[in-house]
Amino acid sequence: IGPPLPRESYLRGDLILEAAQTMGAEAVHPGYGFLSENAKFAQSVIDAGLIWIGPSPASILAMGLKDSAKALMQKAGVPVTPGYLGLDQSPDVLKAQADAIGYPVLIKAVAGGGGKGMRRVDSADQFALALGACQREAAAAFGDDRVLLETCVARARHIEVQIFGDQSGQVVHLFERDCSLQRRHQKVIEEAPAPGMTEEVRAAITDAAIRAARAVNYVGAGTVEFIADARDGLRADRIWFMEMNTRLQVEHPVTEAVTGLDLVEWQFRVAAGEPLPLTQDQITLTGHAMEARLCAESPANGFLPSIGELAHLVFPEGVRVDTGVEAGDEISPYYDPMIAKLIAHAPTREGASDALAEACAGMEVWPVKTNAGFLARCLDDPDFISGDVDINFIAARLEALAGPIVPTRDTLQLAAGAALAHGDGVIHSPWQALIGFRQNGPAASTLRIYLEGETLDAPMPSEDFEADLLLTDTGAVIFQDGEALTFSWTPPERQLDALSGGNGDVLAPMPGRIVSVAVKSGEKVTRGQAILTLEAMKMEHTLVAAFDGEIADLSIEPGAQVAEGTVLARLKATA
Repeated sequence: IGPPLPRESYLRGDLILEAAQTMGAEAVHPGYGFLSENAKFAQSVIDAGLIWIGPSPASILAMGLKDSAKALMQKAGVPVTPGYLGLDQSPDVLKAQADAIGYPVLIKAVAGGGGKGMRRVDSADQFALALGACQREAAAAFGDDRVLLETCVARARHIEVQIFGDQSGQVVHLFERDCSLQRRHQKVIEEAPAPGMTEEVRAAITDAAIRAARAVNYVGAGTVEFIADARDGLRADRIWFMEMNTRLQVEHPVTEAVTGLDLVEWQFRVAAGEPLPLTQDQITLTGHAMEARLCAESPANGFLPSIGELAHLVFPEGVRVDTGVEAGDEISPYYDPMIAKLIAHAPTREGASDALAEACAGMEVWPVKTNAGFLARCLDDPDFISGDVDINFIAARLEALAGPIVPTRDTLQLAAGAALAHGDGVIHSPWQALIGFRQNGPAASTLRIYLEGETLDAPMPSEDFEADLLLTDTGAVIFQDGEALTFSWTPPERQLDALSGGNGDVLAPMPGRIVSVAVKSGEKVTRGQAILTLEAMKMEHTLVAAFDGEIADLSIEPGAQVAEGTVLARLKATA
């Protein structure tokens, strides 16, 4: 279609249409992102004589802009979240409106979705910086930098309803999904049905979703998203409309699992003019399903995206795996970091959670880093298991969920055994290695190894045992609870931190584009202060000062494209 940058390829509707016509396609399926909710593109597909597998351009337009959609929902009798939907987008007006709403407040891109162009602002002094970031992300992702403001519900849950409409005006719902486990407003784990859902609340939320769909004569698959104030559990009078996604959702497999239906097949049938395959009373809900989004990112390093070759990639058995990659493929810096979706279905919520936790813990990916271990820890958390979830769940436990993993004794013994078997010069001669040899002293019971720069004394294997090992040029990779632990036999060179080197160098953690620079050369900064913002994988990442000091060198400007490892700034300590 074109070069890697989305604006030169996947956001070029003319090129996609050209490809479709060249291949003799009859229809265009919009997928999940890019142009999937672009009314202009949908109309161009129709004008080209192709079938658009989605809602009408008019429906997309009505629901695609969050401000006008909320106004439309108010007219349809659907309760909406309080906030500012005004046309005046000047920073001063937006700031005044945020002050009037009261903090915390949410800034959301009018044309947005997927957490792009969205920030929570906890105080007035943070507003200007957050607004600028939202507007830039929104412009880059959607070509529209307008925003709206919403009050931030303190004990919020994100609950959405899958709806379907056909060309004869019939609309049904396929029950609800809970997507409350989020990080930076992006979904991490989704499930169906929602924990703690009662028949009364389900009736209220699904009725509101169907009214929303009928208000725009909706055809095809769509998701109506609600925010629920869950301070006292789920209540029908404390659920408000947020937005409608006029496309298929990434998390649609959990709905497929509990209903036994193929939502993509339904999309094709409806687009072909067929009526909905089932009536509302024929759609049933069976069991519980959960989905986890496996992403190329490093939770222990601030969830920075990880790029490179998927040299080793093994998916677990026993769960559904939706993916578009295989071993040997490359994770690039240009697109969303999601590698795959893991979906578990069981008769009970506990069963689904156990199966998905086991699957995440069994993931094997190397050298690209993933959030598999983080996902497993989320699923194993006692509060999650009990169903006590809200959108602040991850943030409140971030250190425990995202911190570095501690290798178990079994893992260390395996690493020691690998060192003996494969380490240079170790197994060839016990006299050369001097392992276990002590004159007038007890035999050594440990072997010194290195785990990603950290020195460890591993217990020697007490007996021979077999295990799968992934050998590298300098050591071995051992997979434990979803994490890839990389051991080496010789002292590694000193590693610089991905964000700020121990010597004060601020390095680019991945290829990307410099969005903004927050400091000047010679300026004094404090530990944790923002130095610059880098855009990569469709998101902005702020690089901060590792210690109190002074900006000694600033070698980049906004707009510059940088390679991974580039020194972007230098920080020197001050007395």
